[in-house]
Amino acid sequence: MLTKEELVNLVFTDVDTFNEEIKNAREAVDLSETDFSGISLEGVEFVNVDLTSSSFADSHLTEVKFDACDLTSVDFTRANLVECSFDESVLNGTDFSYSRTDYCNFSEADMAGAIFQGADLTNSDLSSSENLSACRFDEETVWPDNDNLPEDFDASYSSDLSSLQDEDDYQQSDY
Repeated sequence: MLTKEELVNLVFTDVDTFNEEIKNAREAVDLSETDFSGISLEGVEFVNVDLTSSSFADSHLTEVKFDACDLTSVDFTRANLVECSFDESVLNGTDFSYSRTDYCNFSEADMAGAIFQGADLTNSDLSSSENLSACRFDEETVWPDNDNLPEDFDASYSSDLSSLQDEDDYQQSDY
């Protein structure tokens, strides 16, 4: 297996070789705390990769797979993501603020603590994502149609985790 630096270099120089290395990896690949900000990537397959605390801020990503990845605290602010896949990934604390996700798939992705303030998720599929009600968003967040949201999620409820209210201010839920 190549070193972390060699793998990161392949992301920029030879996507096909990078994808092959990731497919042949016997365990999760550690690319945590890597700076991918401001780049354009197409067809990269980050499958079962630990990208914790990495940055894709201001990047343009097309058909990038983040399947079964640990994306805890990854920065996607102001990124443009087109047809990307986040299947079965952990997105705890992942920041999508002011990003645009077009036709992205979040099947079985854990969204607890993800940040979508000012994000445009118009055509993305979040219908089978998990813990979306535990994400942060604001009135500027653009959500997809209800068909692409979990049944129990209310996108019109803007008083979410980002508002600092006392526990006494919250209504008890029957769930």
